[in-house]
Amino acid sequence: GAAGEAEAPREVNGVKFIGKQLSGIDAKDLKGMVDEAKTALGSGVVLLVAVADDGKASAVVGVTADLTAKISAVDLVRVASVALGGKGGGGRPDMAQAGGPDGAKADEAIEAVASAIATA
Repeated sequence: GAAGEAEAPREVNGVKFIGKQLSGIDAKDLKGMVDEAKTALGSGVVLLVAVADDGKASAVVGVTADLTAKISAVDLVRVASVALGGKGGGGRPDMAQAGGPDGAKADEAIEAVASAIATA
C-alpha cells in the first residue's frame, strides 16, 4: 500500500500503535523517524524495525510521554529483540533501541510488541 496507508495506527488495548518494517534505512535514522511518528500520533506507541542487507534487524520503540507510566519503551523493545533473535536492548521509557540477527522475523517482532501492549 501507499506510505500514507502504512501510517494508519491500529488500536491495541485503547492505545494507538504503529508497527512497521523498513528496509534501506540506516539504523541511526530510526530514532528521528520514531520521534516524527510519535508527534504525528499525539498519543501512542511506535515500533520501527529496519532490516539491513545482511539480514540483521534494528528496532526502535517510541512511547509518548502520557503513556510511559504504564508502558515502557525499554520493556517493549526487549520483547521485539527476543523475537529478532537478540538479547534485549535499552534506552529510556519513551525511546529504546535494540537489535537482532534475524530480520526475517520483523513481522513477529511487531506482533509480539502489539501483544505486550495488549497486556500492559
